[in-house]
Amino acid sequence: MGNVLAAEGPTTPPSPPIPGMPTPPASGSPFGQMPQPTGVPGPEKNGLQNPGNFEDLFKKVKEVFPTPVEGFKLAVNKGLSNHFQISHTVSLASFSPSSYHFGTTYVGSKQLSPSEAFPVMLGDMDTSGSLNAQIIHQLTQRLRGKFVLQTQQTKWGVYQGEFEYKGPSYTGTMTLANINPLEETGIVVGHYLQSITQRLALGAELLYHYGQGQQAAIVSLAGKYTSDNWIASGTIGSTACHATYYHQGKDIQFGVEFESNFRAQETAVGLGYCVDIPQANCTFKGMVDTNWTVAGVLEKRMAQAPFTFLLSGVLNHWKNQYRFGFGLMIG
Repeated sequence: MGNVLAAEGPTTPPSPPIPGMPTPPASGSPFGQMPQPTGVPGPEKNGLQNPGNFEDLFKKVKEVFPTPVEGFKLAVNKGLSNHFQISHTVSLASFSPSSYHFGTTYVGSKQLSPSEAFPVMLGDMDTSGSLNAQIIHQLTQRLRGKFVLQTQQTKWGVYQGEFEYKGPSYTGTMTLANINPLEETGIVVGHYLQSITQRLALGAELLYHYGQGQQAAIVSLAGKYTSDNWIASGTIGSTACHATYYHQGKDIQFGVEFESNFRAQETAVGLGYCVDIPQANCTFKGMVDTNWTVAGVLEKRMAQAPFTFLLSGVLNHWKNQYRFGFGLMIG
């Protein structure tokens, strides 16, 4: 599930990879998403591959949808060594709070592949004192651990531990979030995803929450079908349903996302697409959904300089809201 209780807010855009360093995880950046370390074991004798993580069921579709920017955003990334890099991000906006973020990334010397090394330590702090920190380490060939810590100014927000085991044809994950034995509160989440055939994977999620003398358990079923150029995945439980379709062409990708909350009786459908223009070093992402929202983000990469320019726009016809922004990433 990723960060079970992670609070939404402005995050630091990811830095470009330093030679010899793996790409750290994403944090909702408008400049692109960073893949999780894989460490996928080899296939079984019957040819079944590892299906990947449960939390990555909708990853391809999420990457197609744009992440708009409001106002102005400047990101400066600096690699200090093969193992350490820092980033500075300034956001100026009219509606959302303006902020400054300082981020750091450290990657250890335990090299598992040309693009993966552990441990990975990520840190981000803003001017209000809020901290977002992660430690990811490949404990064994199949077992990976992750610890997440978040604070909201001077208050504890999230402390979460996760263990993920990747078998030849399955992945199991256990997540413990905000466990407090004194107050008897916490969240426990279990994921399991199993390859049935070379293209079909099925799994389940169990979320158990307890606190204030109450407890509840929610079970969801999941499935993913992978073809040569498209992926269909979905989850369904007693409280919600989530389904996506992703299709990849030569220079264009598009995805459809359906979400329904049974308790709130709300349903939304979104269509997103991503167009690459290699001749112009440009990427355009756009989306439209049933909430009358239309958004688009254009990224322009300079061929002779480490600059990336970004133009963004969002409008909601129903609420009569308009948000525009531009950004610059250096490094």
